[in-house]
Amino acid sequence: MSRYGSHRVAVTGIGIVSPVGLTRETSWNAVLEGRSGIAPITLFDPEDCSCRIAGEVKNFDPTAPLPALLHPRGQTQPPLVQAVSQKDMKRMDRFIHLALVAGLEAYSDSGLDSVRDRVAPEDIGINIGVGMGGLPGIEDTHDTYRDKGIRRISPFFIPQVIPNLAAGQLSILLDTRNINTCSVSACASSAHSIGESFRAIQRGEAKVMLAGGAEAVVCALGIGGFASMRALSTRNDEPAKASRPFDSSRDGFVMGEGSAVLVLEELEFARARGARIYAEIAGYGATADAYHITAPLEDGAGGYRAMKLALEDAELQPESISYVNAHGTSTPLGDVQEALAVKRLFPDSTGLHVSSTKSMTGHLLGAAGAIEAAFSILAIRDSVVPPTINLDSLDPKCAETGLDFTAHTSVRKPVTASMSNSFGFGGTNVSLVFKKAGAP
Repeated sequence: MSRYGSHRVAVTGIGIVSPVGLTRETSWNAVLEGRSGIAPITLFDPEDCSCRIAGEVKNFDPTAPLPALLHPRGQTQPPLVQAVSQKDMKRMDRFIHLALVAGLEAYSDSGLDSVRDRVAPEDIGINIGVGMGGLPGIEDTHDTYRDKGIRRISPFFIPQVIPNLAAGQLSILLDTRNINTCSVSACASSAHSIGESFRAIQRGEAKVMLAGGAEAVVCALGIGGFASMRALSTRNDEPAKASRPFDSSRDGFVMGEGSAVLVLEELEFARARGARIYAEIAGYGATADAYHITAPLEDGAGGYRAMKLALEDAELQPESISYVNAHGTSTPLGDVQEALAVKRLFPDSTGLHVSSTKSMTGHLLGAAGAIEAAFSILAIRDSVVPPTINLDSLDPKCAETGLDFTAHTSVRKPVTASMSNSFGFGGTNVSLVFKKAGAP
């Protein structure tokens, strides 16, 4: 039994909206095929910026009819027919739109809706991690203030942009009355959300948690801010090749946007209702570097400790892990430090595959941990490891580790347990471990 509680935790639903697909399966199939979602920016005019590419969610319509009607308040109440009504579009920033669509896909996928008459709202909670919140809305509102004055600021401005309104709006839609919160820890935000939701169920504080993340800051302030730090790739003429984790010619990360949400349930509760179980979440480790606001420790020690803690929490040995979904941002420092940390934890890496799906999606910032956790779970479901595309010339320091970074093409193999890493500014590190349902 875990020292955190006696309850095991299952993953029963997954929803994804990403630069490579508008649903879970289209996104997953795209990364397995090695398709990039990086393209020239269309959400604003980036002409004066050194970086003019990003992973935008394309053809996204949050007002589109849901594939199936949902009845979270019971069959006698009006059903949900869409994630966002046309009236509410301007009352929420884009990150909330993305979270609602991914959240409703996860909820529908879990099958919980069919038993909601037997599940008290007080047993269901939400934690949606968001790194930066409604930056485009802040940008637009400042323009309005500057051009038309303070009296023209919308009364919806504050709830439109604050990070926890992704969780808040989803809670209202789905009538969830347990914990309703938002983890904000830069690029580890949604990994923290999943880990803390896991703990809440372990401790018996909730039966069900919707956990994940959302981010949408492809705007002048977001791109411009990271570009001024020289953190972004400037491979503008080859956008699909710009995100290249672990490659010797990488020159920075590529911004992405999107959302991913998992439905986590107490295992016996899920089994009793006959739920389809993707995997169990078995381990969670979180640490701090206490070193620098943007750079990791040179030996990757903070990331190593997070991975080690997660593995110990899962009560698994290193050889049990078949796949590590790396944080792998395509930055000169971070990739090497993570490779060193992974090798330190897995000194005998025979049979271990490592990959960075950011090579295709770009870096979803606060939503990165959630989408990569989802991919790590789907790797278990389908017995396949997604690739690191654009890995043409492995960085010599990464090559010295002897790790297999799964270059170019996905690999079919049994995946009984996987690990997902998320690291963020401020020196925050999270690692999550998932295992095949029913595995010891």
